[in-house]
Amino acid sequence: MNIGLWLDRAARGAPHRPALFLGRDAVADYAGFDARARGVAGRLMAQGVGPGDRVALFMGNAPEYLTALYGIWYAGAVAVPINAKLHGAEAAWIIDNAGARVVLADAPRRAVLQAEGVPAQPVTEGAPVADIAPRAPQDLAWLFYTSGTTGRPKGVMITHRMLASMSLAYLADVDAVSPEDATLYAAPMSHGAGLYALVHVLRGARHVCPASGGFDEGEILDLARHYGRIHMFAAPTMVRRLTAHAKDTGARGEGLRSIVYGGGPMYEADILDAVDWFGPVFIQIYGQGEAPMAITALGRAEVADRTHPDWRARLGSVGRAQSVVEVRIADETGRDVPEGEVGEILVRGDLVMPGYWQNAAASGEALRDGWLWTGDLGAMDADGYLTLRDRSKDMIISGGTNIYPREVEEVLLAHPDVTEAAVVGALDPDWGEVVVAFVVGDVPAEALDTHCRALIARFKRPKRYVAVESLPKNNYGKVLKTALRARLQEGQDPRTKEWTR
Repeated sequence: MNIGLWLDRAARGAPHRPALFLGRDAVADYAGFDARARGVAGRLMAQGVGPGDRVALFMGNAPEYLTALYGIWYAGAVAVPINAKLHGAEAAWIIDNAGARVVLADAPRRAVLQAEGVPAQPVTEGAPVADIAPRAPQDLAWLFYTSGTTGRPKGVMITHRMLASMSLAYLADVDAVSPEDATLYAAPMSHGAGLYALVHVLRGARHVCPASGGFDEGEILDLARHYGRIHMFAAPTMVRRLTAHAKDTGARGEGLRSIVYGGGPMYEADILDAVDWFGPVFIQIYGQGEAPMAITALGRAEVADRTHPDWRARLGSVGRAQSVVEVRIADETGRDVPEGEVGEILVRGDLVMPGYWQNAAASGEALRDGWLWTGDLGAMDADGYLTLRDRSKDMIISGGTNIYPREVEEVLLAHPDVTEAAVVGALDPDWGEVVVAFVVGDVPAEALDTHCRALIARFKRPKRYVAVESLPKNNYGKVLKTALRARLQEGQDPRTKEWTR
């Protein structure tokens, strides 16, 4: 089934229902949304685009993004969304690797690509197509390029079946959606926010793009008050920023119905602060591009609960398996580890990718015996709650003992004067690796060491503390630990102050 059919059905069922908005301005109802998508499909097909061809999208968040996305699917083609913040050379590499037949870009990104010698065009419409191209469930719909923090990004092949499974799991395990709801695109539409558009199209909800085109705390809170019943996807860093802004201005988040967070570690102090301020509007999901958005979920009631005997452990988890997958924890041989012990997280189900685009070696490494090896380390309790530890490559082995950076980061962030922290391993001739903490905040090393000594075992405490003005992050807000390790290998950065205990 072509996932684009959901828009066709929404338009037939309620053509005059409001659909697309830019800020507070209405752009199209569902009939207009559908008509524009058909026109985009007609234009693409007139240029020779057919089923299975790739069409790249290099745009900021805007209503045209959705009409382009559905126009691509109406033509039977494959969308290749590219994060709008990427450098032109990075975007050009993805376009070439995907073999994109056409590149759709807004004016700023067209100029960026022109400097790289890559032709691109605006989203335009031609003669509208009457019929939506048929697609099989296993056909490719979305080519998702990973963030590439350890090298060239890989193209995750996402099928129509995967998108349908993800969307139905949202309704079953994450949240309800009604036509009265509005989804707000404050995070990049090339990633999780755009993936969640599908379930909101299915339910005939409203789609709101901020006029700023991105994440502005005051604008988000204003739009929530204006529209009411706002749903949005946010990275943990966005939740922290939104909470801080709201507390500074006294805004209580009127109109915020659901904030689904994921895409990185949510530290306990941050989510406690957010729930205390906004109330029970937060839902956590865990997924990867290879199994998008729907590996596990922790519902709003569990995120807000402070009465269950295990509430703190559950809040620190990413919830339980969503309906469309099986999840288990295995050792390096693929055998299940005992309950509560740490191993690699494996996932199986219709949500899981068939492989990486033109990368058989990487596909073979990630997919074994029908299971996706996520590269994430975690433990599962008796009730099925999954707690992430770290990426397998981030685990520190010091003196033969495993140390999980996130555990140390949680402790550091509990200090009132620490605003950000990241922990990595540094090579050491005696211990193999030692723990090094990069800290944003004006806190003496002695105070940090005293703080850690009171909360974690001695062997987990950082051997070195590095004070930095900010942590390096990629375009999705994830801390680049590879850059931090490189900084340690290259020697002392003059912009930092280093403490060693």
